Amino acid sequence: MKRGESGNRRRGRRAPGQATRASGPTDKAGQLDVLIAPVAPADVESVIALARLVWQQTYPGIITQEQIDFMLEQRYSRQRLLEELTMPQVWWDQASVDGQLAGFSSCMVTGGGEMKLDKLYVDPARQRSGIGARLIDQVVSHARTAGCQTLILAVNKRNERAIAAYGKQGFAIRESVCVDIGNGFLMDDFIMARSLLAQAAPS
Repeated sequence: MKRGESGNRRRGRRAPGQATRASGPTDKAGQLDVLIAPVAPADVESVIALARLVWQQTYPGIITQEQIDFMLEQRYSRQRLLEELTMPQVWWDQASVDGQLAGFSSCMVTGGGEMKLDKLYVDPARQRSGIGARLIDQVVSHARTAGCQTLILAVNKRNERAIAAYGKQGFAIRESVCVDIGNGFLMDDFIMARSLLAQAAPS
């Protein structure tokens, strides 16, 4: 399902183990020191656990518990994540604060000059502290390195908080979609897009 030109898996990626550090907004503990690094196989279980935590605090009332369980099993199995870590045009990144996993993102080249921000989740205890924005910055970096001009994402139409947050990051609703994901469940989403062309560094 992932389209795009084939190439070296590490094209445009940091060397294994290499990370970037960025100071985020202040919180009660002072200056927030966020470390962005690639997700490694050893990190997969922590990512799965954080995904379950965030989904259980985000999606009840938006989709049913049955759909939450189905989608978590479908999208966050250990085997699937390990496979995606080997795919040439899929990037997984994690954000850590004080050595603890605070959020993660994944993105993929989808063709037509577009990259999809497929997953972006932040620990509820760390939300509204700039971590999501730092992860999006990293995705934008991947997109530009891969030669993409547009960053897209899908968000549930009822997830008003996420829609507003993405709007603040330069995304705008492009279209409405309803996708059958199997087992009688649907994803009723907005596709949001952010152009990267107007944000190129001035010459």
